Amino acid sequence: MSINITMPALSPTMEEGTLAKWHVKEGDSVSAGDVIAEIETDKATMEVEAVDEGTIGKILVGEGSEGVKVNAVIAVLLEDGESAGDIGEAKPAPAPKPAAEAPAPAKAEAPKPAPAAPAPQPVSAPTPAPVSNGARVFASPLARRLAKEAGIDIARINGTGPKGRVVKADVERAKTDGNNLKAAPAAAMGAATPAVSRVSVEAIYEEGSYQVVPADGMRKTVAARLTEAARDVPHFFLTADIKLDALMKARADINATAKKDKDGKPEFKLSVNDFVLKAWAIALQQVPEANATWAGDAILLHKHSDVAVAVAVPGGLFTPVVKQAELKSLRQISAEVKDLATRAKSKKLAPHEYVGGSSAVSNLGMFGVKHFTSIINPPHGTIISIGAGEERVYVENGEIRIGTFMTISVSCDHRSVDGALGAQLMAAFKALIEQPVMMLA
Repeated sequence: MSINITMPALSPTMEEGTLAKWHVKEGDSVSAGDVIAEIETDKATMEVEAVDEGTIGKILVGEGSEGVKVNAVIAVLLEDGESAGDIGEAKPAPAPKPAAEAPAPAKAEAPKPAPAAPAPQPVSAPTPAPVSNGARVFASPLARRLAKEAGIDIARINGTGPKGRVVKADVERAKTDGNNLKAAPAAAMGAATPAVSRVSVEAIYEEGSYQVVPADGMRKTVAARLTEAARDVPHFFLTADIKLDALMKARADINATAKKDKDGKPEFKLSVNDFVLKAWAIALQQVPEANATWAGDAILLHKHSDVAVAVAVPGGLFTPVVKQAELKSLRQISAEVKDLATRAKSKKLAPHEYVGGSSAVSNLGMFGVKHFTSIINPPHGTIISIGAGEERVYVENGEIRIGTFMTISVSCDHRSVDGALGAQLMAAFKALIEQPVMMLA
């Protein structure tokens, strides 16, 4: 009996992915564990292995297909004695949606209820794809790819497939027949619209004055999640200046103890960010009510300080998580952050390494940024933003002095962390940074 090969869920939050590459073709023999394809998620490129031995009888999803739903059938594996002709009409599994069409979940695809019109719209009647200011456009992966290659906004194409889905023929017709295109959305400057299409934005600028860089899965996910966070999470921000002189001395003293190899390279080198992450982890333990995340109808108070670190990568952002950071030494944190950051930049992190956490650290000090505030990355309850350390003039006991200071900002989700609680968390962090020996207490 043939075996369906389905789109795997490579992370707890994954709903769809892109089939980046096939390592096999129809007719190839495979064994269990052989790598047969590469799947791109919003965060990484992962390999898919054969679940059993057999022959690749049918490939249902082509390379480059985007929006392939989890559990959709991507290929069919034949067992001994079977041929491609045995697949028949049972190619897609009945439960998952067909990958070739990549429709929305059944709930979203059902006709909208209307008075005195309970019957679904006939498939034979061509209907426009739903395209109103961010509404989902139903289109096959092939149609999306062809539209993208032709520079046509898929939302402007009239779909003639089932329930108004845009198919290959619609894209081909749109390339030669302008009548198959809907009018571009209004692009009036200052108009308040829920969403802006690429076509409407490009209409503002002179042709040839810009370069179009298609957004990959990571950039789309970053855009969607942070838009949602900025819109739905009630942020408030706390700011403070923190003196770094004691920390800088402690850092220099600890780094001076590092042994050097034959090339003169020290076995470790702590950064200011290592102290920041350690201090933030301890502060979350000292103010446990602030080590919290909002869960819709409850607040989750976390036992450990699982702290994410914002890492900039080409085309987006990763937030790998240092688990139980309050229990780790500065050297352990330093080594782990370096490893996570290196693998994040090459998209080699496993899903469990960047999912979860209750808070995060974002440091732009190395770029000379003095002060900034960050958008909380759900489901985190807080994020601390670290500015550059700089010499400043200050007054102490009536005397003018010079010291090294940095400006930090804490963004809090008001649903789980109130103002006074956020202030206590910041005060705990400030005390640890200004007296780093307390991190060892």
